[in-house]
Amino acid sequence: MSLQAELRAFYTARRKQMPDEVKAIMGAAAAELAASGQADKALTVGDTAPGFSLPSASGQTVALDDLLAVGPVVLTFYRGAWCPYCNLALRALQQHHDQITERGARLVAVSPQIPDESLTLTEKHALAFDVLSDVGSETAAAYGLAFEVTEGLAAVYDKLGFDLQRVNAGHPRTLPLPATYVIGTDHTIAWAFVDTDYTARAEPTDILAALTALG
Repeated sequence: MSLQAELRAFYTARRKQMPDEVKAIMGAAAAELAASGQADKALTVGDTAPGFSLPSASGQTVALDDLLAVGPVVLTFYRGAWCPYCNLALRALQQHHDQITERGARLVAVSPQIPDESLTLTEKHALAFDVLSDVGSETAAAYGLAFEVTEGLAAVYDKLGFDLQRVNAGHPRTLPLPATYVIGTDHTIAWAFVDTDYTARAEPTDILAALTALG
């Protein structure tokens, strides 16, 4: 099963359990974000990838320049460990991690969560790649991905117990669009996936194909 098929099946099952009021708020927020043009502001193929230096869940500092000095980078942005769609996507990337590294690339994942929360995610899924904390979403903003969650949707997240105020260190309403980039050693973005739909993610096989073409 493809990742997108798995995500769609989960979405269908989850919606059956949601109250109509919650579905209406989420639907309105999704439509507003799609109509905002935010995806058009995101960096894409041919753009220069901005550098970053971010803390990892293991307590190290990871810089894009250092990664690119060794080989290409697969950079994926996700909302957080509280997001089940993010967990499914990260698990799929883990399953393809060996194939990514065989192509000489380094995989890193970035979210606005504090390192302690990312560490929980890393341990939970036994991820072999770095999970980085972009508190305040400054790196996401540099890539054109950061946006503000609507008040209604933020209230829904609070009721669901996601506690973004804590896990995002006081930036509860700023999240990144789901996005994945394949970045060449010259900092040029060779392949990009960006979507305002949080249930849509880059297909690992497409990432591998992009790395093969880059190689």
